[in-house]
Amino acid sequence: MPKITIDRSLCTGCGLCASLCPDAFEVGDDNIAKVIGSSCGDQSIEEVASQCPVEAIKVD
Repeated sequence: MPKITIDRSLCTGCGLCASLCPDAFEVGDDNIAKVIGSSCGDQSIEEVASQCPVEAIKVD
């Protein structure tokens, strides 16, 4: 299982990750994305991470 982290200092809370993959990401009350799961159904986590406009999502 991949390790998914979000760099809170980079995240702008745009919500793109949560809209693309609500099973793995959500935007918290602090307007920063957080990881809530490790799979995205028909998309890969890596694909969703690559679409982050500020490159805040890391997948190892």
